[in-house]
Amino acid sequence: MTETIEIKAGVELPARREDIELHTSDGLTLVGELALPLDREPVATMLALHPLPTAGGFMDSHIIRKAAARLPALSDIAVLRFNFRGTTSPRGTSGGEFGDGVDEAWDLRAAVEFVHWRGLPAPWLVGWSFGTEVALKHGRSYDIPGVVLLSPPLRRTSDAELAAWAGSGKRMIAVVPEFDDFLRPDEAAQRFAAVPEAEVIAVEDGKHLWVGEKQTRRVLNEIVERLNPDRAPLPTTYPS
Repeated sequence: MTETIEIKAGVELPARREDIELHTSDGLTLVGELALPLDREPVATMLALHPLPTAGGFMDSHIIRKAAARLPALSDIAVLRFNFRGTTSPRGTSGGEFGDGVDEAWDLRAAVEFVHWRGLPAPWLVGWSFGTEVALKHGRSYDIPGVVLLSPPLRRTSDAELAAWAGSGKRMIAVVPEFDDFLRPDEAAQRFAAVPEAEVIAVEDGKHLWVGEKQTRRVLNEIVERLNPDRAPLPTTYPS
C-alpha cells in the first residue's frame, strides 16, 4: 500500500523551484519565484498578484504561497509569484515604492514579459484583493486566457475600467466571499454586470482573507477548474 500525506497548510509538494528577478521598464528589479511541475511541462500558468502591500500583502500571502506549494504537483500548473514594487518578503525586497495600483502597471508588464520569454503556456492573471485591482486596471491588453479575481474590492478599479473588459474575449471569474470586508456577492453581481461574460462565484461562509484549509481548498479548486479542469477537484492527499 502506498503511504500518503495529508495536504494541509505547511505542506510543500515536489516542484522545480527557482528564484527569479523581473526587470521593469521604469528601471526597477522585482524579486520572485517560479514553481514548475517536477518532471513534466506545465499546461497553464498562474501569474499571481498579491494583496495590498501596505496591509501586509506580499508574494507569500497564504493563498499564493499554498498555490505555489501545491499546484505544480497536483495540477501541472506553473506558478509565478513576485513582490510588487517596494514590497518585502523572505525572498527579498523589490525595488521602488508602493504605487497605489498605478505604477504597478510596470510590474505586471515585466511579469507578463517574463512569462512569454520563458515560453510558459496559457498565462492567467490570478489576483487577490489589491492584486485584482492591478489585473483589472492594467491586464486587459495582454494575450491571456483570462483573470481569476479573489476577493475583488473594486475600490481602485473604475466602472469604465471594468466595463472595458466586456467583449474582450477573455474569461473573468470573480470569487467573492459571503462575508467579504469590501465587496459581497450581491453588490459584486451588480458591479460585474458591466461585463456580461463575467462569472461571479459566491463562496458560502467565505471571508476576505480565506482563512482555514476549507476555504483554501475552495479557492485553489476554483483556480484549477479554469486553468486545468482535467485536474479538478484537487486531491487532499499525496503519495509520501
